[in-house]
Amino acid sequence: MTDPEAKVHRRGFLKILSSLFAAVGLGAIVGPAIAFFWPSKLEEMPSEPVSVGSEGAIPQGAAKTVRFGRYPALVINTPERGIVAYSAVCTHFACLVKWNPESKMIECPCHEGYFNAVDGSVISGPPPTPLEEIRVTIVDGNILIGGEA
Repeated sequence: MTDPEAKVHRRGFLKILSSLFAAVGLGAIVGPAIAFFWPSKLEEMPSEPVSVGSEGAIPQGAAKTVRFGRYPALVINTPERGIVAYSAVCTHFACLVKWNPESKMIECPCHEGYFNAVDGSVISGPPPTPLEEIRVTIVDGNILIGGEA
């Protein structure tokens, strides 16, 4: 017969506790290994065009940062070329660049890199190459960036 007041003795409690710690430790090792072999899908550049908004959403001389795959994109309405888009990742150390409407330049705050808004070329600073340009299309008054050529 079973004792209605069965108690867990010290040795039984320690066995349960050590089993629990072993399971947690095994999970801490196996979990990341499984995640390594089955990573989530992260597209560097999306294969489908990304909507930025309507043509009037970005006034001339202004910019908008939009999510574009794994990294953001910077969309600028320039007086010279109209709407242009670049990867917002600096080519020096992958910091995120920002549009400065006063200086009319794209600036990297990490190491004082400056880029031309018209063509993405390096004006000054340590960046070795221009910003990557992203294709812009306007369909039915909506700005779309990227997508297959």
